[in-house]
Amino acid sequence: MAIYKLTKDALTALTETHLEAEGVLGRKHLQRLLRSQIKALDSDLMVISEEFGDWVESSRRIDLLCLDKNANLVIVELKRTEDGGHMELQAVRYAAMVSKMTFPQLVSAYESYLKQIGESTEDAQNRILQFLGWDEPEEDKFAQDVRIILASPNLFNPAGALNG
Repeated sequence: MAIYKLTKDALTALTETHLEAEGVLGRKHLQRLLRSQIKALDSDLMVISEEFGDWVESSRRIDLLCLDKNANLVIVELKRTEDGGHMELQAVRYAAMVSKMTFPQLVSAYESYLKQIGESTEDAQNRILQFLGWDEPEEDKFAQDVRIILASPNLFNPAGALNG
Protein backbone atom coordinates (compact mmCIF):
# COMPACT_ATOMS: atom_id res chain seq x y z
CA MET A 1 0.00 0.00 0.00
CA ALA A 2 1.41 3.37 -0.98
CA ILE A 3 2.00 6.19 1.47
CA TYR A 4 1.13 9.69 0.29
CA LYS A 5 2.25 13.20 1.08
CA LEU A 6 -0.74 15.53 1.26
CA THR A 7 -0.48 19.25 0.54
CA LYS A 8 -3.25 21.73 -0.23
CA ASP A 9 -2.52 21.32 -3.95
CA ALA A 10 -1.49 17.68 -4.37
CA LEU A 11 -1.56 14.11 -3.21
CA THR A 12 1.81 12.59 -4.10
CA ALA A 13 2.81 8.94 -3.71
CA LEU A 14 6.13 8.65 -1.88
CA THR A 15 8.81 6.33 -3.17
CA GLU A 16 9.43 3.31 -0.99
CA THR A 17 12.94 2.26 -0.14
CA HIS A 18 14.63 -0.23 2.16
CA LEU A 19 16.03 0.86 5.51
CA GLU A 20 19.47 -0.38 4.54
CA ALA A 21 19.47 1.88 1.47
CA GLU A 22 18.78 4.85 3.75
CA GLY A 23 21.53 3.85 6.19
CA VAL A 24 19.02 3.11 8.95
CA LEU A 25 19.91 0.19 11.22
CA GLY A 26 17.17 -1.33 13.38
CA ARG A 27 18.65 -1.41 16.84
CA LYS A 28 21.16 1.36 16.34
CA HIS A 29 18.86 3.94 14.77
CA LEU A 30 15.22 2.96 14.61
CA GLN A 31 14.94 1.78 18.21
CA ARG A 32 16.64 4.94 19.49
CA LEU A 33 14.37 7.14 17.38
CA LEU A 34 11.21 5.31 18.45
CA ARG A 35 12.34 5.45 22.07
CA SER A 36 12.55 9.23 21.87
CA GLN A 37 9.39 9.59 19.74
CA ILE A 38 7.23 6.69 20.91
CA LYS A 39 4.09 8.56 19.88
CA ALA A 40 4.92 7.50 16.29
CA LEU A 41 3.61 4.07 17.31
CA ASP A 42 0.83 5.12 19.70
CA SER A 43 0.03 8.54 21.10
CA ASP A 44 -0.81 7.08 24.52
CA LEU A 45 2.53 5.39 25.34
CA MET A 46 5.28 6.09 27.83
CA VAL A 47 8.62 4.30 27.49
CA ILE A 48 9.48 2.50 30.73
CA SER A 49 12.58 0.61 29.64
CA GLU A 50 14.77 -0.15 26.67
CA GLU A 51 16.29 -3.60 26.28
CA PHE A 52 14.34 -4.72 29.35
CA GLY A 53 15.51 -8.10 30.58
CA ASP A 54 14.96 -8.50 34.30
CA TRP A 55 14.44 -12.25 34.02
CA VAL A 56 16.07 -14.95 36.08
CA GLU A 57 18.55 -16.99 34.01
CA SER A 58 17.64 -15.51 30.64
CA SER A 59 19.35 -13.24 28.15
CA ARG A 60 16.08 -12.25 26.46
CA ARG A 61 15.41 -8.53 26.06
CA ILE A 62 12.28 -6.56 25.21
CA ASP A 63 13.23 -3.86 22.72
CA LEU A 64 10.95 -1.28 24.34
CA LEU A 65 8.77 -1.84 27.39
CA CYS A 66 6.04 0.78 27.57
CA LEU A 67 3.00 1.72 29.58
CA ASP A 68 -0.26 2.94 28.05
CA LYS A 69 -2.77 5.43 29.48
CA ASN A 70 -4.93 2.51 30.67
CA ALA A 71 -2.04 1.28 32.86
CA ASN A 72 -1.39 -1.72 30.62
CA LEU A 73 2.11 -2.90 29.84
CA VAL A 74 3.04 -2.70 26.15
CA ILE A 75 5.74 -4.81 24.51
CA VAL A 76 7.30 -3.18 21.44
CA GLU A 77 9.30 -5.69 19.43
CA LEU A 78 11.32 -4.54 16.42
CA LYS A 79 12.83 -6.70 13.68
CA ARG A 80 14.72 -5.74 10.55
CA THR A 81 14.06 -8.93 8.60
CA GLU A 82 11.50 -9.00 5.79
CA ASP A 83 9.33 -11.60 7.56
CA GLY A 84 9.77 -10.35 11.13
CA GLY A 85 11.73 -13.45 12.15
CA HIS A 86 8.89 -15.04 14.19
CA MET A 87 8.71 -11.90 16.30
CA GLU A 88 5.09 -12.62 17.22
CA LEU A 89 6.12 -15.72 19.16
CA GLN A 90 8.94 -13.84 20.84
CA ALA A 91 6.58 -11.00 21.80
CA VAL A 92 3.99 -13.42 23.21
CA ARG A 93 6.74 -15.00 25.33
CA TYR A 94 7.77 -11.54 26.57
CA ALA A 95 4.16 -10.62 27.33
CA ALA A 96 3.83 -13.74 29.47
CA MET A 97 7.09 -12.92 31.24
CA VAL A 98 5.96 -9.38 32.23
CA SER A 99 2.31 -10.23 32.90
CA LYS A 100 2.92 -10.56 36.64
CA MET A 101 4.88 -7.31 36.96
CA THR A 102 3.84 -5.16 39.93
CA PHE A 103 3.71 -1.39 40.07
CA PRO A 104 6.84 -1.19 42.30
CA GLN A 105 8.70 -3.37 39.77
CA LEU A 106 7.58 -1.03 37.00
CA VAL A 107 8.89 1.97 38.93
CA SER A 108 12.20 0.18 39.49
CA ALA A 109 12.50 -0.62 35.77
CA TYR A 110 11.74 3.01 34.93
CA GLU A 111 14.35 4.24 37.40
CA SER A 112 16.95 1.97 35.78
CA TYR A 113 15.97 3.28 32.35
CA LEU A 114 16.18 6.92 33.48
CA LYS A 115 19.63 6.22 34.91
CA GLN A 116 20.65 4.57 31.62
CA ILE A 117 19.66 7.64 29.57
CA GLY A 118 21.22 10.06 32.03
CA GLU A 119 18.07 11.50 33.60
CA SER A 120 17.24 11.96 37.27
CA THR A 121 15.46 9.05 38.94
CA GLU A 122 14.21 11.20 41.81
CA ASP A 123 10.62 11.60 40.61
CA ALA A 124 10.24 8.39 38.59
CA GLN A 125 7.10 7.20 40.36
CA ASN A 126 5.49 10.63 40.17
CA ARG A 127 6.16 10.81 36.43
CA ILE A 128 4.38 7.48 35.96
CA LEU A 129 1.48 8.53 38.19
CA GLN A 130 1.14 11.81 36.29
CA PHE A 131 1.14 9.96 32.94
CA LEU A 132 -1.64 7.69 34.22
CA GLY A 133 -3.60 10.52 35.84
CA TRP A 134 -3.39 8.80 39.24
CA ASP A 135 -2.77 10.40 42.63
CA GLU A 136 -1.30 7.19 44.02
CA PRO A 137 -0.52 3.67 42.76
CA GLU A 138 -3.61 1.57 42.06
CA GLU A 139 -2.42 -2.05 41.92
CA ASP A 140 -5.92 -3.31 41.14
CA LYS A 141 -5.96 -1.23 37.93
CA PHE A 142 -2.32 -1.79 36.98
CA ALA A 143 -1.31 -4.17 34.17
CA GLN A 144 -4.69 -5.79 33.68
CA ASP A 145 -3.62 -6.54 30.11
CA VAL A 146 -0.36 -6.73 28.19
CA ARG A 147 -0.44 -5.28 24.69
CA ILE A 148 2.00 -6.10 21.93
CA ILE A 149 3.17 -3.82 19.13
CA LEU A 150 5.14 -5.60 16.42
CA ALA A 151 7.21 -3.65 13.91
CA SER A 152 9.15 -5.16 11.07
CA PRO A 153 10.25 -1.93 9.44
CA ASN A 154 11.56 -3.30 6.17
CA LEU A 155 10.31 -0.27 4.28
CA PHE A 156 10.88 3.41 4.92
CA ASN A 157 9.76 6.39 2.91
CA PRO A 158 11.44 9.80 2.64
CA ALA A 159 8.67 11.54 4.59
CA GLY A 160 9.57 9.44 7.62
CA ALA A 161 6.48 7.25 7.84
CA LEU A 162 6.99 3.61 8.67
CA ASN A 163 5.41 1.05 6.41
CA GLY A 164 5.63 -2.67 6.95
